[in-house]
Amino acid sequence: MILEQLKNLVGSRYLLTEETQKAAYLVEGRGDFESQADAVVLPANTDEVSGVVSFCAEHGISVVPQGGNTGLCGGAVARQGDIILNLSRMNKIIELDSIDNTITVEAGCILADIQQAALQADRYFPLSLGAEGSCQIGGNLATNAGGINVLRYGNVRDQVIGIEAVMPNGEIMNDLNQLRKNNTGYSLRHLFVGAEGTLGIITKATLAIYPRPHQVETAFVALRDLNASLDLLSMARNNSENLLSSFELIPRLGVNLAVRHIPGCKKPLPGDNPWCVLITYSGATSVTDLRSVMENTLASALAEGFILDAAISQNEQQALEMWKIREGLREAQTIECVAFSHDISVKVSNVPSLIERTSHQGKLLVPGVRPYPFGHIGDGNIHLSFLQPEEMTADKFQTYRAAFSEMVFETVDELDGSFSAEHGIGILRTTEMSRYKDPVSIYTMQAIKKALDPKGILNPGKVLPTTNDT
Repeated sequence: MILEQLKNLVGSRYLLTEETQKAAYLVEGRGDFESQADAVVLPANTDEVSGVVSFCAEHGISVVPQGGNTGLCGGAVARQGDIILNLSRMNKIIELDSIDNTITVEAGCILADIQQAALQADRYFPLSLGAEGSCQIGGNLATNAGGINVLRYGNVRDQVIGIEAVMPNGEIMNDLNQLRKNNTGYSLRHLFVGAEGTLGIITKATLAIYPRPHQVETAFVALRDLNASLDLLSMARNNSENLLSSFELIPRLGVNLAVRHIPGCKKPLPGDNPWCVLITYSGATSVTDLRSVMENTLASALAEGFILDAAISQNEQQALEMWKIREGLREAQTIECVAFSHDISVKVSNVPSLIERTSHQGKLLVPGVRPYPFGHIGDGNIHLSFLQPEEMTADKFQTYRAAFSEMVFETVDELDGSFSAEHGIGILRTTEMSRYKDPVSIYTMQAIKKALDPKGILNPGKVLPTTNDT
């Protein structure tokens, strides 16, 4: 009877109940998490989302919002008895305003489609990450996604001007405006960004866009050592008038594995350099000659002894080849062997200490383990992985997973960092929320959850530690 009523809300074609129909929606990201949902619902618009959520609230059915299902922390995993509400049909780009520099979109829009729509209007949407061809903007907002351009543009939270969301009782909250200044009470849009669908389901968003960069310079640089990355970062910032957009750390093992496992990858530099960074400058005008800025920065860094070698891309194809190394690091790691991965952040000045300490402690835990740190060193977000020793079986290595996580998170905590930088909490990191998050912050978040969702129907078990009354 309940499923029949849901069919009336979205149409029988868009209520999936057979296992073969649901299969594509039940396994998340890396395949580490699997759902047991009774049904998958695919609404066409906000009114249908509202109707489904209202119905589920009335009948005590939990709703798990889902975007592109590319998450890494189990944020879209459903239990038996839950329904998955997938927003992929809500994929319209509603409006692009090149005067106000905003784009208004539905939550099911693929990130790459938003990027392309902006480019067609000679504008630029800066959120960029590995899953951009399949992830949806609603999920990006729900997890406050970061990516490779945070150094210059900030997280996706910083791009949000307004949102529309369906509340846990089915009501529609309309804060979908294009105003850069709107000082009329609480900033509700920021309450929903990063909440992983536990407070409301984002259905539309107005986002900031920027003038399209017409100058882009990319360089692949070999560092003297890890500490030299900070010297080079400071120099690159000082020389560029805020035009530095990416500064990505790549270890020697990362280059080698990308070349080994990712078709088309080749070493940008000769030799066996322990640490490299990928640098990008970008600008919308030709007032500043970015090629000269890049050349002068690297020449100064070479003279100071911060770097050993560098290659500046001569065309777009060479730049893409350099980025192929960076973008292939996670896939290469997965192909190579079992790996323990952690998405953490510390102050930029603490990154070398973090890597050195965790690498040393990891080798004490398991001799022969291969530390594999890479990522957004420019904003302090490092993807800290440890790869299975070549002489150890995968099953044996798996027994050390918990010990590595504890070692990493304790070190991050000692450095006043965060155990989750950009991937979110989901179900994977709720224990760490209890252990490392300020208790008053936890209590405040639980109070907000209880006030907005007293029945606890939206994405239960995610983000917050469970209590007797949540």
